[in-house]
Amino acid sequence: MTGQTRSLNGCKTFLDLGIAALISPASYYKLHSPPEVLLNQPPQQLAALPPAFELQDNQFARAFAVVRDAIEQRAFPAAALAVTHRGSLIALRGFGRFTYADDAPLVQPDTIFDLASLTKVVATTAAAMLLHERGQLPLDIPLGHFLPDFVARAPRHQQATREEVTPHMLLAHSSGLPAYERLFEVAGSRDELVRAALTTRLVAGPGTRVEYSDIGFILLGEVLSRQAGLTLDLFARQEIFTPLGMAHTRFNPPAEWKPQIPPTEDDRTFRRRIIQGEVNDENAFVMGGVAGHAGVFAPAIDIARFAECMLRGGAPILKPETVQLFTRRVESPSGSSRALGWDTPSPPASSGTHFSPASFGHLGFTGASLWIDPTRQLSVTLLTNRTWPNRMAQAIRQVRPLVHDAIVEALEE
Repeated sequence: MTGQTRSLNGCKTFLDLGIAALISPASYYKLHSPPEVLLNQPPQQLAALPPAFELQDNQFARAFAVVRDAIEQRAFPAAALAVTHRGSLIALRGFGRFTYADDAPLVQPDTIFDLASLTKVVATTAAAMLLHERGQLPLDIPLGHFLPDFVARAPRHQQATREEVTPHMLLAHSSGLPAYERLFEVAGSRDELVRAALTTRLVAGPGTRVEYSDIGFILLGEVLSRQAGLTLDLFARQEIFTPLGMAHTRFNPPAEWKPQIPPTEDDRTFRRRIIQGEVNDENAFVMGGVAGHAGVFAPAIDIARFAECMLRGGAPILKPETVQLFTRRVESPSGSSRALGWDTPSPPASSGTHFSPASFGHLGFTGASLWIDPTRQLSVTLLTNRTWPNRMAQAIRQVRPLVHDAIVEALEE
């Protein structure tokens, strides 16, 4: 492990490397994709999110201290924080080192992190919002309409129940699919893993209860790519990341970005190597790094740009009514905190005690989080690699609300 850590030293920043936005690599999907795609130029008002963080060290001293203390307590070795408020970037800071080694690279404001399940909102849900708005994704027709094998491959006595599952239920995590299955243990390729997801048994009746489900979002990613006629990575790049100026956000980051990405795990059981610059999630890894539930990498500044899009009513890629539809808490099943793709605050909330009931956000297994409060016109992006070295650290659960509370309280002083 020490040798791996030392090999990270001497990394350069993006300014040193001169990295520009790159065309995505050959897709891991077998859909037809055009060899060249003209990508829209990012609107200047989003690509250049106005910086206003000259006083951040004083204004957010308590929030920054929470993050530094968490690093000292080994909640995570690396973190990046971005805060937007009323249309400006008011905090952008890197904390710690890539690992706990004394000679590991220092985290920079533009350090790139594995977003894990933040993929579900910045790529998959955003793609669903776009396709629904364009009339290409009806939310309440059977999932079997899009993925016939979801019903056809099931035992006959289960088919009628599976016909009740809809894309709306996948987004609201009420489909009856289980939270997680170790499909990578039985699947050796992307196609095999998708087939395994298609035949995963329901653990509850569709629409009867909420169970946050990676399996549901794996299938949703398949629906989206079919409806778009493009692979999920290419569609997200073309329709979301590039228009919003998210120049260093992508599935499967190229090898030259690796020195800017902290490792997430010393995997001694499955891949048997340091996981750095490749998706931590094993199911997404078997899918070639492109999946509906995980796979996107980004720096905090890019997620702040995405958050500002949501705070601006979806401009310039979405209509306000679409943002409202997807970020409003669902009415069924009763008691759910879920919106469509997004979560909303419910105590004890990772967003702390001050975010308004209109807020929406999401977490990621690697230690990522994004919370957006349209009432306060506030977004907080906190990215970490809390899974280093072995996924055991759980203190992030206490750290997140403390950080968010400290930020809101600083703004109210």
